[in-house]
Amino acid sequence: MKYTILGAGGSIGIPLAKILLENNQQVRLASRSGYSMPGAESVKADVNSLSDTINAVEGSDIVYLTLGLQYDLKVWRESWPKIMSNVIEACKITGAKLIFFDNVYMYGLVKGIMTEETPYNPFSKKGEVRAEIARMLEKEFNKGDLTASIARAADLYGPYADRNSVPYIMVLSKLLKSKKPQWLVNADTIHTYSYTLDSARALYLLANDDNSFNQIWHMPTYNPGITGKEFISLCSKNLESNPDFRFSRNG
Repeated sequence: MKYTILGAGGSIGIPLAKILLENNQQVRLASRSGYSMPGAESVKADVNSLSDTINAVEGSDIVYLTLGLQYDLKVWRESWPKIMSNVIEACKITGAKLIFFDNVYMYGLVKGIMTEETPYNPFSKKGEVRAEIARMLEKEFNKGDLTASIARAADLYGPYADRNSVPYIMVLSKLLKSKKPQWLVNADTIHTYSYTLDSARALYLLANDDNSFNQIWHMPTYNPGITGKEFISLCSKNLESNPDFRFSRNG
């Protein structure tokens, strides 16, 4: 099969490409920068353009949408609906199956465990955008006009994780500099994390199981959940860094 990764140079695009290549698959990397990797085809494409998107996915069996946008509400509102519309249309035209790597913003504040059946109840403007584009895709595969799935992950950590991710900014970057880590919320609260390599492996498995399509999946997470304190302590232990931790509600 031929796989195309839209957003190839990101936190999930890179490890996903490596897994596909390790399994002797044909891989096309599509990005605005022209990100490349030995053994894979590389094309420049801007998914804000429908023609670019069609050219990028032409001939693909599976298309992964893994890109991330600048963490700015205006950018999200302007670009995400257009990108999702273009990717949906391109996959319908070319007959490719689509797997969208998503986050959990659209669920909002949830008491208890998030599942694939958790209703959308965003409490932020960015969450509203994520709910909008998720519904766009769900509408298409529920109508039978497109074969697609949504794969949702929590905060990412691990190899290739975006340097804008909360675990990196608040914890890992501090520990790597032997500084005191920080935490956005109560450090005694249980939180969920998704390891980049686990998420990439899960995306590969989903693509190779026809029964996985036309539904929503949650990516593997550390189970049972752990608190912020426990996450920082694990990171510290593995980085062989032992700063003087002092936890409060905001740090």
